[in-house]
Amino acid sequence: MSAVTGSGPRLPVGSYAVDTSTGEVGRVMGHEGPYIQLRPVGGGREWDCDPGDVRAATAQERLRAATSYENARSRGEVP
Repeated sequence: MSAVTGSGPRLPVGSYAVDTSTGEVGRVMGHEGPYIQLRPVGGGREWDCDPGDVRAATAQERLRAATSYENARSRGEVP
């Protein structure tokens, strides 16, 4: 999947994406106004991203984010 730009294709809801302005991986929850809404892997508060700062996450990035969450959960840092 190619990077998302203001005039490019939308990432589908439920897919994983990277907010390139922060490097955070999240799940696409929706498209509100000019923004793409991402939710952290493992849940949490959604954040709005400029479409020009979002691209599809690679399989490696998705796995790294999921592993990081599970490790934090096993240490009791997140629910």
